[in-house]
Amino acid sequence: MLARTLGDLAVQFGCELNGDPDIPVNRVATLSNAGDGDLSFFANRLYRRHLQATGAAAVIAREEDVEACPVPVLVAKDPYLSYARIAAVLHPTTLAPAGVHASATVSASARLGAGVHVAANAVIDDDVDIGENVYIGAGVVVGPRCRVGDDSRLQANATLVQDVVMGKRCILHSGAVLGADGFGNAISDEGWVKVPQVGGVRVGDDVEIGANSTIDCGAIDDTIIGNGVRLDNLVQIGHNVQIGDHTAIAASAAVAGSAVI
Repeated sequence: MLARTLGDLAVQFGCELNGDPDIPVNRVATLSNAGDGDLSFFANRLYRRHLQATGAAAVIAREEDVEACPVPVLVAKDPYLSYARIAAVLHPTTLAPAGVHASATVSASARLGAGVHVAANAVIDDDVDIGENVYIGAGVVVGPRCRVGDDSRLQANATLVQDVVMGKRCILHSGAVLGADGFGNAISDEGWVKVPQVGGVRVGDDVEIGANSTIDCGAIDDTIIGNGVRLDNLVQIGHNVQIGDHTAIAASAAVAGSAVI
């Protein structure tokens, strides 16, 4: 956690400050649980009673709610958005040191950029290209011919099966699987015949994919996930789906093959 003064935060994030600029904050908290050194936010009128009783060092709120705040206020047009940006500063991601754990397996044909961290029991297969400052968590599998862009994070036990291209600054949470076969089956007189799934998966920049979510490879062409997409936990994306930039899909949703969003 990194302590900052309200004055510094107001300048950095374009907020108007109502209160002492020298008050320090070093973490975020909810209105009802906040105390000394805590910064909270007020964006929903249903929480007004929590606002009026808060013990936070300061609150991020709209101009029309300043009078209801018993503590200093960082005034913002969109308190939740400002909170998200400030929280990232107060709680920065800890960067793991560069290096490959002794128990990891890295193919001789794989290419690892500067600053890459490969944790215990990870597997990086043939013809894989890992960009700079990428975090590969424990038990992660990066299959053949996959590409991972700079500053991306693959959390423990995530899997890129094969022919998956991920952009920069992506986050793949634990248990997610990209590039597994789609549900391709043809019926015959003798029963089902599996249809080979020969496409890949292409993921844009700044994409976050939740825990245990799955994105199937394309049947022929690639499955495509646009820039800035957010997939919650337990989301299923079928083969050859195309998801446009900055789409958000909530937990447990399923998108059938070849759908276009």
